[in-house]
Amino acid sequence: MTDRRFDPRRWLMLIVEPLDPALLLLLSLLLSYAFMLMVSASPERMESQMINSAVAVTVMWVAARMPAQRILALALPVYVVGVLLLVAVALFGEISKGAQRWLDLGVARIQPSELMKIAAPLMLAWYFQQREGMIRAREFIVAGGLLLLPVGLIVKQPDLGTALLVAAAGFYVLFFAGLSWKLILPIAAVAIVGIGSIVGFGDRICQPDVDWVVLHGYQKNRVCTLLDPTQDPLGKGFHIIQSTIAIGSGGVFGKGWQAGTQTHLSFIPERHTDFIFAVLGEEFGLTGAVVLLVLYLLLILRGCVIAAQAPTLATRLLAGAITMIFFTYAFVNMGMVSGILPVVGVPLPFISYGGTALVTLCLGLGILMSINRSYLMSK
Repeated sequence: MTDRRFDPRRWLMLIVEPLDPALLLLLSLLLSYAFMLMVSASPERMESQMINSAVAVTVMWVAARMPAQRILALALPVYVVGVLLLVAVALFGEISKGAQRWLDLGVARIQPSELMKIAAPLMLAWYFQQREGMIRAREFIVAGGLLLLPVGLIVKQPDLGTALLVAAAGFYVLFFAGLSWKLILPIAAVAIVGIGSIVGFGDRICQPDVDWVVLHGYQKNRVCTLLDPTQDPLGKGFHIIQSTIAIGSGGVFGKGWQAGTQTHLSFIPERHTDFIFAVLGEEFGLTGAVVLLVLYLLLILRGCVIAAQAPTLATRLLAGAITMIFFTYAFVNMGMVSGILPVVGVPLPFISYGGTALVTLCLGLGILMSINRSYLMSK
């Protein structure tokens, strides 16, 4: 007869086996950091954030348990559903603060653009795997079209921050697939000239009567505020000024946990979400910021190792893109809070309050674990 007795070691192995120890350790440290900051920045949201974290870790575990090829097989349906949901947002989405980004499904209120941060690179990695050995200019054109479709729909909402993250995720797949430098360098040159022109002629082009044809008015204001936040210190420039004051006042070692004056006197706006890095800088100083940077660096290095060892073209492209998504999140958030990038509403990965972004990021970690598991099984 089969022994049906409960074996705790066997069940523990079933739970732990698909998880990568290094990624799991780094996630645990990042979430611990997040909880500590949340207690200081917004203690009333701690219970909600712990629930968000539990859901996100569960999603990560489910993804880690799935074979990598099965995840890739879901690329096309997930991409199609994501695009259809974005179209539904454009037609029936809820409008909040001048943006139409949310879709009410009755049982839940979702932001479909978050799904595309994973769905877009997943789709492109699957597409290039189907064309492996035949990747030429035409394949990159098709892949570019597949990427621009959801990006355009997200820009239309408007949600420039999420659109840039989705575009970056897709671009990483194109780059790792072998996109020619002959195409990348002209785009980079145009971007450098454009940024230089904005900085050089900022006083002239930021005048109220100058219309930036390609950007909405609030997006123009964000760029102009970045150039000189003191023009409207109590209005558009308030976010940047207060966050930079908080970071600067923290010094090397910070003012101490729960001792930040800018934080607890409510000068830092959105201190539990987009600007939580300012809370970190004020209370833990340069030392706390360096610790966080080291954790992110180790996370990215581990992702790069998994990408390099991935057994197929698609898994290499997907793992590389997901790893670089973590870098992009961190770079953009820290840049905007420090006053070197415009405020675009990008959360600090694994640290900021919120469920959707955290679930998306943990899903990415789960996919990395699945890819690493497929490598170990192929040895």
